Amino acid sequence: MTKLQSIPHADVVHPAEGATHNCLDYDGQVVLVFEGGGALGAYQVGVYEALHDAGIEPDWVIGTSIGAINAAIIAGNRPEDRIERLNAFWKLVQANPIPWSQGMPWAQSLMNMHTVMQGVDGFFKPNMMALLNNKAMLGTYKAGYYCTDPLADTLAELVDFERLNAITNTRLSLGTVNVKSGKMRYFDSRKDPISVATVMASGALPPAFPAVEVEGEPYWDGGVYSNTPVETVMNDAPRRDSLIFAAHLWLAEGDAPQSVWEAMGRGKDIQYASRVDNYVKEERKLHRLRHVINLLGKHLPPEAQQDPAVKEMLSWGCSTTMHLCRLYAPRLKGEDQSKDIDFSESGIRQRREAGYASTMTMLQQRPWLTPHSELEGVLMYDSVPQE
Repeated sequence: MTKLQSIPHADVVHPAEGATHNCLDYDGQVVLVFEGGGALGAYQVGVYEALHDAGIEPDWVIGTSIGAINAAIIAGNRPEDRIERLNAFWKLVQANPIPWSQGMPWAQSLMNMHTVMQGVDGFFKPNMMALLNNKAMLGTYKAGYYCTDPLADTLAELVDFERLNAITNTRLSLGTVNVKSGKMRYFDSRKDPISVATVMASGALPPAFPAVEVEGEPYWDGGVYSNTPVETVMNDAPRRDSLIFAAHLWLAEGDAPQSVWEAMGRGKDIQYASRVDNYVKEERKLHRLRHVINLLGKHLPPEAQQDPAVKEMLSWGCSTTMHLCRLYAPRLKGEDQSKDIDFSESGIRQRREAGYASTMTMLQQRPWLTPHSELEGVLMYDSVPQE
């Protein structure tokens, strides 16, 4: 696994205007994977912006939670309109500072508390019935501390769903969990109609947000089950050579907490970050075995390769290669367990700049061009977050 040192945003050199996909020197599909993390999703905007500035548009975008919203805005607009629409969303949800608190050591905490009490414009607002009595039987689609009706209007304005569902457009996959079965489901624009409700379901993280009905079933945020949906690329059928840019918003490693407040934050980091490492580790083993089967098959005599039983065994082989570029959002100075509701101008800007810098570093170094063993089916390259 290759680790790359990030470069400061100010030192990033924009590619020349008119740059094309060829700057990647890569023939496979380009995939963006966006996980959930509330306000931390501003980092994903920087990741996409860097690719866009380099003349690179993704073939496929996969998201869950806030990642689903960013992904839908990207897939549901023309490339020349995507940055403008992303800017519009993040400007809408940006929290206004409380004037008299500026310069105070607890100004950020006060802004976060305001978000908890008042919600976020264009995104969600308090559900007073739930806040006053969390045992009130409000029904499946109202059982949340907040109402997400404002998000429906925002998505309808910023996303062209006719374009999004066009088979020739950028592919979109959204991670959800069926509330009743507990099973993960990815709605895919190649086979499923994607609507405002589908995007909202992928962002319906309980108990903050209620389930959303899609195709007659209640769905929650896919982050309940898998917060980094890179598995969708690995398990796609048929598999294709892929260059995957996965924007990670939560850091699994960190200091041991010294207070209950710090423990809550550390627990959240581990909860939303840990599963993907184990999954990718297993996928690397599985893809290596697929490559081994494929290579062994080439050494069999022609008559053996035509045997039906042998054909069945060889069908488990594969020669595709997945290049996984893992881009890690940094910890900002003074952030705590409420960082995912930090919709402040400063927080959004810093995370967006960090996403831009991490991605530009990856694009400049192009580690996927490094020679590798033909036995390897999944290769990983990690950016090193600056703190």
